Amino acid sequence: MCKLPQFLTLGAVALALVSCGSNERPGSSASAPAPSPPVFVSIPVPAPVPPRRSAAPPQLTSAIDALARGFSGKFGIAVRAVDEGWTVEETARQRLPQQSVSKLWVAITLLDLRDQGKARLDDPIVVRPEDLTLFHQPIAGLVKGDGYHTTVGDLLTRALTHSDNTANDRLLSYVGGPQAVRAMIERKQLGDIRFGPGERLLQSKTAGLTWTQAYAQDNGFMIARSRLSNAARTAALDAYTADPPDGAAPIAIADALARLARGEVLSETSTRIMLDTMGNSVTGRARLRAALPGGWGIAHKTGTGQDLSGRNAGFNDVGLITAPDGRRYTIAVMIGDTRESVRSRQQLIQAVANAVATYAGNRGANGTAN
Repeated sequence: MCKLPQFLTLGAVALALVSCGSNERPGSSASAPAPSPPVFVSIPVPAPVPPRRSAAPPQLTSAIDALARGFSGKFGIAVRAVDEGWTVEETARQRLPQQSVSKLWVAITLLDLRDQGKARLDDPIVVRPEDLTLFHQPIAGLVKGDGYHTTVGDLLTRALTHSDNTANDRLLSYVGGPQAVRAMIERKQLGDIRFGPGERLLQSKTAGLTWTQAYAQDNGFMIARSRLSNAARTAALDAYTADPPDGAAPIAIADALARLARGEVLSETSTRIMLDTMGNSVTGRARLRAALPGGWGIAHKTGTGQDLSGRNAGFNDVGLITAPDGRRYTIAVMIGDTRESVRSRQQLIQAVANAVATYAGNRGANGTAN
């Protein structure tokens, strides 16, 4: 049996995370080893109860609509009340690039195997040089000699909290590859969520390249990409945004996370592991987390795609937020193709989180649902 780390209060971990950070942005590099896997924070997992069905609050609906009107590009917003069942959405039924948000489905596939008795988090695993990928992979600094010898649980933590591409792709091979993840999504009826071919193939095709393992060494991918013509890169990016192989509808992700939070996707223990690990994420400090008032909890996953001449394909944050009084909401803000600045993208995501928190605060103060 694997041993879970000691639980901490959410507030204590939140304070610890203020000084932490991680850059999952494609094109960044990190040779230093990632920090030691963080301890888990206990996020309550109530027994599964079907959500009550109620109408979406007009106050929040109007606020989200106004935010959508003020942003240009291809994007979607979905907010779901975990226990009440209502949804507020804006263009949330189109498939948008997930990028590293898709690491969620690898993690759930792993934990589902754990629930079936087919995997353990303390199973040994080796990350070898041939497993290295591209972009953000801090684990690469530990891969020396015959490889980095670790555990499945360590890779899970690195993939979700630091968005480590190599840790995630090694987990992907461990659980059975893309087909195993797609089968899990279909079996658990998670909705309109695609899963791509893994980081190497996805990112190289998006750039207009064909993957070769040499790209994983000495900034090889960035050098090869820089040699492509702008026309070639634009054509590849156009093809990706038009029909992303890792595309997902924000409404499907918000619903899947709500079902996860209600204990409908994994066992109680695996649900707690999943949400606690997401709660320790150090990516996206200027996205959903930045807008939440004190006392709120968050368990989330970010995703960031490639840039080309001021254009970005994939700038996301999705997660579960919990009010001080225990009310829970899932949020999926996915920006699939835009020329808006990084700051504008961050502000849209923050504004959605702020709108939900404001609604919840007003509801608590007034004792009403609207």
